[in-house]
Amino acid sequence: MKETVVSGIRPTGKLHLGNYFGAVTNFVKMQYDYNCYFFIADLHSLTTHPTPQDLHGYVKHVLVEYLACGINPEETTIYIQSDVPEVAELYLYLNMNAYMGELERSTSFKDKVRSQPDNVNAGLLTYPTLMAADILIHRATKVPVGKDQEQHLEMTRTFGNRFNRLYNTDFFPESFAFSYSENLVKIPGLDGKGKMSKSNGENTCIYLSDSPEDIRKKVSRAVTDGGPTEENQQKPEAIQNLFDLMKIVSSADTLSHFEDQYNKMAIRYGDFKKQLAEDMIITNTPIREKIEEISKDTLYLRQVAKHGALKARESAQKTIKEVRQLIGFKPF
Repeated sequence: MKETVVSGIRPTGKLHLGNYFGAVTNFVKMQYDYNCYFFIADLHSLTTHPTPQDLHGYVKHVLVEYLACGINPEETTIYIQSDVPEVAELYLYLNMNAYMGELERSTSFKDKVRSQPDNVNAGLLTYPTLMAADILIHRATKVPVGKDQEQHLEMTRTFGNRFNRLYNTDFFPESFAFSYSENLVKIPGLDGKGKMSKSNGENTCIYLSDSPEDIRKKVSRAVTDGGPTEENQQKPEAIQNLFDLMKIVSSADTLSHFEDQYNKMAIRYGDFKKQLAEDMIITNTPIREKIEEISKDTLYLRQVAKHGALKARESAQKTIKEVRQLIGFKPF
């Protein structure tokens, strides 16, 4: 039997190149070799209190973009998290055996406390248990996650093993980070700091649906410096980030040319950015065109979501039935 893979993306906005190269390209490769469940994590997004209109719109964006990127609903299970109520039920059971101290030590929780002190809700605290429920509901062994989610995956193993010990079973397998590449991919943003992320602002991200004009404008504003001051010097973070982006979207010859120009102190950032923008446009265009086409087909989107929910619930119901029996919920 094929190993089971589970992963999802929160619908907090449109997908960008970070999502695409960090996650979705792996999804497309995996779908033919593994039993894959790829979901849209709308329950997770409730921690930020989206309006009903925004939530529905963002879920549609992600569904359309999954399909436009090449995820095939005939080969894999694409579903919306809230369409599978068994996830919420398992989340409740796992929370009963998740401890305050370990949840408060989560790096992402501590980051959220610092960045949004007026909205430290219980959903943020228990985010790792909901993520664990997403994975354990299908008893997955492989999870394609970014570096920032590795701690949550470790907590998933903790919660699954704790359940197994508590109920004297080996029901939940351990799940591990998984990528087709040797290293988990981190796609930098255009602001010179860290990874590409919607939370850092619209202009730091290149969205899959961005027009060529949008891409050129964003890349032209990307953070640079005054240029190298000595040959073969180490690049500052902001410059290295742009070269890392070029490594992803451009040819090896193009990258080599600009590396050589930088090392000789002859680089012109205007030329560099123009080339980077055009190569991003070449990468984005076929996806953007599919996004525009699929987003108009409401009937097809409804069919994909319904079909995915049925397949996901079939798997989830099997898990919950056995979990209930193990816990001791039995009919009289």
